[in-house]
Amino acid sequence: MSISENKVRRLLLTGAAGGLGKVLRERLRPYADVIRLSDLAAPAPAEGPHEEVVICDLADKAAVDALVAGCDAIVHLGGVSVERPFEEIFEANIKGVFHLYEGARRHGVKRIVFASSNHVIGFYKQTEHIDATASKRPDGNYGLSKSFGEDVAQFYFDRYGIETVSIRIGSSFPEPLNRRMMSSWLSYRDLTTLVEKSLFTPDVKHTIVYGMSANRDVWWDNRGAAHLGFVPQDSSEPFRAKVEAQPPVAANDPNAIYQGGAFTAQGPFE
Repeated sequence: MSISENKVRRLLLTGAAGGLGKVLRERLRPYADVIRLSDLAAPAPAEGPHEEVVICDLADKAAVDALVAGCDAIVHLGGVSVERPFEEIFEANIKGVFHLYEGARRHGVKRIVFASSNHVIGFYKQTEHIDATASKRPDGNYGLSKSFGEDVAQFYFDRYGIETVSIRIGSSFPEPLNRRMMSSWLSYRDLTTLVEKSLFTPDVKHTIVYGMSANRDVWWDNRGAAHLGFVPQDSSEPFRAKVEAQPPVAANDPNAIYQGGAFTAQGPFE
């Protein structure tokens, strides 16, 4: 499809003040007449009539309902994006995702792109190769919250017909930062393409897709999401020499054992 065909009137982008939110704010501009940008922290001011900025606490049900009103589709990045005590995760990531889907149900939004995470399956070892049908093995409170979000997405499709693509984002940075990210890296260009495919591919129901570039050594199989037509263009290979010049990781380091890396060893928070 052309960009002119792949366009909605108003697109809600939550988590717009975060790292990936700032990236997608610019890159999703061609796909909506208006992008409504939301975060608990104030995003940068609107740059013109094509942007709306709304400060919103995802734990506030009424505020989220008002945030969703008038939107045609949602890219949901909002919430705590690192491992934290459960009480912090609960407010933004668990209550927040429920409030978002309830708002979508009430206001007739039929397509959501949910930023899930590789931490839903973080306790699989790096020697294992899995697809989206593998049992979830969350590696912490953050992973638990993303697992819950995927369940919410499935429930709201089964009962209310709201379609979601849950993107289990690997490691999306300008370049891979360590050896683990050589497998999990997702370039910003490939992230943008994957979000665009997730917004506009018809009949996705609830699709789970792993967010990774065309890296040499991968742990995840996306054949179950082939209908999205996502073909990554980038690879971590150009960064291999730089990454492998780093000091070696100890054999018993979680970053060398588990797909979720260091998240598997963080906490408990007492």
